[in-house]
Amino acid sequence: MRLAYFSEEHESFRQSLKDFLQKEVVPHIEKWEETGTIDRFIWKKFGDMGFFGINYPEAYGGLNLDLFYTVIFLEELQKIKSSGFAAAMWAHAYLAMTHLNAEGDERIKRDYLAPSISGDKIGALCITEPFGGSDVAGMKTTAVKKGDTYIINGSKTFITNGMYADYYIVAAKTSPELGNKGISIFLVDTNLKGVSATKLDKLGWRASDTAEIAFDNVEIGAENLMGEEGKGFPYIMQHFAFERLIMAINAHARAEYALDYTIDYMSTREAFGSKINKFQALRHTMVEHATDVAHCKLFNYDAMARLNQGEYVVKEASMAKLKSTKVADETIYSCLQMLGGYGYMEEYPLARLMRDSRLGPIGGGTSEIMKEILSKMIIDKQNYKPAVK
Repeated sequence: MRLAYFSEEHESFRQSLKDFLQKEVVPHIEKWEETGTIDRFIWKKFGDMGFFGINYPEAYGGLNLDLFYTVIFLEELQKIKSSGFAAAMWAHAYLAMTHLNAEGDERIKRDYLAPSISGDKIGALCITEPFGGSDVAGMKTTAVKKGDTYIINGSKTFITNGMYADYYIVAAKTSPELGNKGISIFLVDTNLKGVSATKLDKLGWRASDTAEIAFDNVEIGAENLMGEEGKGFPYIMQHFAFERLIMAINAHARAEYALDYTIDYMSTREAFGSKINKFQALRHTMVEHATDVAHCKLFNYDAMARLNQGEYVVKEASMAKLKSTKVADETIYSCLQMLGGYGYMEEYPLARLMRDSRLGPIGGGTSEIMKEILSKMIIDKQNYKPAVK
């Protein structure tokens, strides 16, 4: 699908990224999936190629390109048989680094954003808590001001890159009595006394490390407060729209990959004296899924175009994630079925793809949360507004 969103320069970038992934990443995927650990060198290679700086300022080593280069980055990462590896890359580039760029002061951008773009530092975003899930406002982690320092206590879970990271972007309550108006954002080095990480075992995303993080009287300088104290909740909500669009694009891309693989397989697999791509029931199933994926893709592109123009796309991003992740799961389920017993075998991509895809309706806000956000906007006419730094 080639649309007005992509120029010749975009497509040249896509081909360059494809070549890089095939040469530098694909040969290592099976090892990383088996060990659950991605070798550190690959972050540096991504940084050297400029892939972490796509939409960040040139002053810190970025390329300052439009968001459709990011779309390409996300789409191609979904087509190398490891959504876990993809998650490690985009969680660094678009979860942790988004906050560095938006709320970090000049020192933080110089000391953390620039080396994150170059691949010399890895970041992780710490918001979700063991008993909080999608209830950001209900977090229990605290940051108590003590002179020119903050003391952080609490825990976070399901943190992508939690074991690899050199720094965490941490949400904590500075004024617990104020509820969501008492949340602030901090930068925390992972080597500080009192910080510990425990690797979690997961159904999918095996190459990615996901961790539970504990903060036990962790002392940080007051200069590590990002943005204004008490503005953490609107900062988080503002960036959630981008995260949810990222997950929607990931979903349509992996569904597209599953369809392409399965249609190619069907053209070679014979049953009852005929290629199975000639059986009407199977053909029609593939057509229905291809139609659903194309609809999601077009909607996601439109939402990204609006975000690229500076619009606040909370509604569109929530819709995109809700629908695209559901369509991806349904599509990949059918694609696995088309391969019969081979779909259940690990040497074929569909088994892993189905496990990896199942995280889509959960991470970044569950489908149920998406529906509640949309209910408030569509039925209750609630209007969400961006944070003003």
